[in-house]
Amino acid sequence: MPIALWCVLVAAVLPIVCVGIAKARGPRYDNRNPRAWLAQQTGLASRAGAAQQNHFEAFPFFAVAVLVAILGGGMIDRVNLLAIAFVVARVLYTICYLADWAALRSLMWFTGFGLSVALFVQPAFAH
Repeated sequence: MPIALWCVLVAAVLPIVCVGIAKARGPRYDNRNPRAWLAQQTGLASRAGAAQQNHFEAFPFFAVAVLVAILGGGMIDRVNLLAIAFVVARVLYTICYLADWAALRSLMWFTGFGLSVALFVQPAFAH
């Protein structure tokens, strides 16, 4: 199985890690209404919740881009490298979000998006 598909799994887990941080850092977590609880958070817990949301938003395009790259005949070594780079950019994005480094966080977001675009167009440049 290509490494890029394992990267899809890692990207799917990143939002769960972020909400775990929010739950651990915020005041007593209420599982009866988790969205309302998260909306009331501030500071690190709020930023972790926002990072979780953004991971969910970035995931579909990345996952589809990996599939397009693989099924479209993209060079698998390049596809794997781009997928790994995406995961690294998203981990760095999370760190920047948690640390409240807004400008660097935006750079990591653009990097991740650019890597998803690069994955999506891989089949066009594979030959």
